[in-house]
Amino acid sequence: MSTYTETIGEKLNDLLEKNYDAENGYKKASDHTDNPYLKSFFDKKSAERHTFGQELKSEITNFGQKWENDGSVKGALHRTWMDVKSLFSADDDEAMLEEAIRGEKASVEEYREVLSDTSLPPSTATILTQQMNQIQADLNQVKRLEDLS
Repeated sequence: MSTYTETIGEKLNDLLEKNYDAENGYKKASDHTDNPYLKSFFDKKSAERHTFGQELKSEITNFGQKWENDGSVKGALHRTWMDVKSLFSADDDEAMLEEAIRGEKASVEEYREVLSDTSLPPSTATILTQQMNQIQADLNQVKRLEDLS
């Protein structure tokens, strides 16, 4: 049976932080679009990332570790950059979708990296695999939405 180490706790906290960043970024994107399809998509993604964060917090707590409760400085800077970009971009919906695609690709890679740790408890690996698969499915959807904007 695998043991839950402090290192795994740190990796999950990193993913938790990235999910907070994504949740807040999608809220910002929703606030910056008038396109009803994009607004719905961004709202769904924000809620999804909130749920992912709750699942990660629960998993971290179940193994006796502490979770951190706010996003990263890098994430805050990224959201600020999205605000600035939307102000100066003639096609801000497209710019926000490009950022969503970039962010989702990075998320999938981060999940893959954590999942490559062979000492993950089965429950953690299951949660991370499900979340990564959902992000990948949504990445495919956001690419289709880009064609609509």
